[in-house]
Amino acid sequence: MADSEAVTHHPDFSSNQTLYWILKFGIVGPFLKVCNHPDFRGLENIPKDGPAIIAGNHMSIADWLFAPLASPRRISYLAKNEYFTTPGLSGKFQRFFFSQTGQVPIDRTGASSAENALNTAKRLLKEGRLVGLYPEGTRSPDGRLYRGKTGVARIALETGVPIIPVGVIGTDKVCPPGKNTWNRQKVTVTFGAPIEPAAFGSSGDSAAERALTDHIMDRIQALTGQEYVNEYAPRGKRPKPSSE
Repeated sequence: MADSEAVTHHPDFSSNQTLYWILKFGIVGPFLKVCNHPDFRGLENIPKDGPAIIAGNHMSIADWLFAPLASPRRISYLAKNEYFTTPGLSGKFQRFFFSQTGQVPIDRTGASSAENALNTAKRLLKEGRLVGLYPEGTRSPDGRLYRGKTGVARIALETGVPIIPVGVIGTDKVCPPGKNTWNRQKVTVTFGAPIEPAAFGSSGDSAAERALTDHIMDRIQALTGQEYVNEYAPRGKRPKPSSE
């Protein structure tokens, strides 16, 4: 992981993001290092400047804490708006924590929810940020890697920004789906070489979007070794692993 001096001089570091770096290096980061001993690989694949999509597998709500811990640049993830609107003291703490750790609220209700997410991601990329997205669209219910949805590819083809595949291993044991626990499990985060979307076609081509999406998932699987399921991950229901 980059040392704090290198991060301090990085253009992403500014006075209005001071709390982010305090949480990363002073509170959240030390806790994760002691509890989970994360192993970070492929950091040279993170661009030093300019926009890029960080596309990873999604096995736990803990995923978005480990990739930013490794990155010398701030990664902005899209989070459901409810994390920022919960009332009361706990809601204020939750809103503070999510906003200061790089989360950006999106409205996921209604028919335009997917479009809201795409537009928010494109806005952040236009600002030159690293944007973290999950091609599966939801957490894996059983640790397997599911078919990617084409939203990430669509954004990349429209904006022309590179995609950095990232594979996270162990977070489903740290914080299993459906359980409010945090376990002492080692986590490995591996960033792969950038994918250039232009090699797959042009914006608005559905075949190019699907080909790029499948390539992203192939690259993620190579980083994680997860079993691949050629269907979309179900929401709200834990399927039984295949016996085949």
